[in-house]
Amino acid sequence: MFCFRGKRGNLLKVIWHDGQGACPFTKRLERGRFNRPTVESGVVTVPPAQLSYLLSGIDWRKPQER
Repeated sequence: MFCFRGKRGNLLKVIWHDGQGACPFTKRLERGRFNRPTVESGVVTVPPAQLSYLLSGIDWRKPQER
């Protein structure tokens, strides 16, 4: 899986392989920004829960219940 964030931080593009071919996913936030983990070596491993927050536009560093 490859994730790319736009310069302004409101666009996220994900490309993954489902066994048959490449599947693209794009999401744009109307308000706020996608917060991404700090990149140290060029590759970031993200746990499933953190990826879920990221794709939902929730700040995974400080999630809040509503």
